[in-house]
Amino acid sequence: MSTVDGWGGRVDLPEDASTRRWHQWVRRAQAGAAPGVALLGFACDEGVRRNHGRVGAKDGPVALRKMLSNLPVLDAAPLYDAGTVDCTDGDLEAAQSRYAQRLAALLDAGHFAVGLGGGHEIAFASWQGLAQHLGTRRPRVAIINIDAHFDLRRQDEGSSGTPFLQAIEHAQALGIDLQYHVYGISAAANTRVLFDTADRLGVRYVMDDQLNLLTLAAHIEQLQARLADVDLIYQTIDIDGLPHAMAPGVSAPAARGLPLEVVEPLLDAVAATGKLRLLDVAELSPPLDRDNVTARVAARLIHRVCHAAWQARTGA
Repeated sequence: MSTVDGWGGRVDLPEDASTRRWHQWVRRAQAGAAPGVALLGFACDEGVRRNHGRVGAKDGPVALRKMLSNLPVLDAAPLYDAGTVDCTDGDLEAAQSRYAQRLAALLDAGHFAVGLGGGHEIAFASWQGLAQHLGTRRPRVAIINIDAHFDLRRQDEGSSGTPFLQAIEHAQALGIDLQYHVYGISAAANTRVLFDTADRLGVRYVMDDQLNLLTLAAHIEQLQARLADVDLIYQTIDIDGLPHAMAPGVSAPAARGLPLEVVEPLLDAVAATGKLRLLDVAELSPPLDRDNVTARVAARLIHRVCHAAWQARTGA
């Protein structure tokens, strides 16, 4: 059993590298530790509440750790748990700032950082952390989002519907060249002003009904060509971008969504660039989940991306 809070599960014999699971491998993140994969939770519902969604995402980090615990260790990457940032007082902006500071420290230490949401307001916190890590450097950055929603809404205060508009405007203020790509946009889930905003900002997006097994190869080739011109990538996955039957435990279920047979090759292509520096998963709402279906899917995607990103980093 792991000595790290929130982790535990099955132990197979013989107890060696061939039978190791995440709960046996994970350690608390400490200063000076060798670079590896570092998980950081964001237990927050405030952005979803402000966006009039179904709350429950604050329980996401606990559920994700539980589902990740029994997954097999596929490589030699050190695995760390950096704890969880909570938002219990309604002050989303302060929670995002705390998360950003801790994320920046993980990136500074050379870790591949994985955010466990929480609502999609985690994305602006992740972006702020990445910007802090960059300091005075001005690389070309791409955000790749799997999502039914643009999350480019303009509101009086930040929410789960505003993070990418906030990130784009923050990047512009800093002079950072930021691209935003979204896969799975639903015509039924975004108002006309959001499409207009996306077009005005030069957002690259693919609709959910345009992306299927027949068109997947062409879209991946196009994405690879665009990513050739960027220096680093931030991948974010909104679990509500998957079909409702596959991901029922979310704040805003998708009527269509992108299935795993489309999502996973897209994620593989991003990780294979070797430029992926951080990942987060948002909108898992355990109180709305059934039999941990959504949490299992989210954990599978985290597991897959971490392995692929580490392979690309090490040349394995």
